[in-house]
Amino acid sequence: MKKSLCFFALAGAFSFCTLSASAQTTTTTTKSTTSAMGKKEGVMVGGALMVPSKNIVANALGSSEHTTLVAAVKAAGLAETLMGTGPFTVFAPTNAAFDKLPAGTVETLLKPENKAKLTSVLTYHVVPGRLQAIDLKDGQKLTTVQGQTLTVSKKGNMVMINGAHVSTPDVISSNGVTHVIDTVVLPSK
Repeated sequence: MKKSLCFFALAGAFSFCTLSASAQTTTTTTKSTTSAMGKKEGVMVGGALMVPSKNIVANALGSSEHTTLVAAVKAAGLAETLMGTGPFTVFAPTNAAFDKLPAGTVETLLKPENKAKLTSVLTYHVVPGRLQAIDLKDGQKLTTVQGQTLTVSKKGNMVMINGAHVSTPDVISSNGVTHVIDTVVLPSK
């Protein structure tokens, strides 16, 4: 990695960020495109074609459903790292996922004085390596870049990460893979 990622504990700062089980979920429109030769070219996410030739950040920049995530990655100073060689597995919350957080949470996290907290939340969504949906097993623990673990739940084709539904799996980039999720997952500390 070109830039080291910071690991910070939240020290309970987000214990108020619980989400109700009845929170609405959104579905990302997913469409794979195929070339004339039958080779998969990419996946449509947020109105843009995510292609394997672009890095994770370059793909995310095109998605209208990930503008909050992109702004947060830039505010935390993680864009350069996530454009690096990786590989990374990113569980990418949509704008609607960020909207589920209590009012004012995103605005507070984006303030320069809260960069450490923001970095902790974002790096909790990143796992070293390239894990596609087929690699994720029910009950599997994934150690994040932040240092804590995420738990995979899998029933048939449905995959959840700490209760967040994977709405679009396997968005392949040159330096890893992204799985779109419908909820922001928060570290315990």
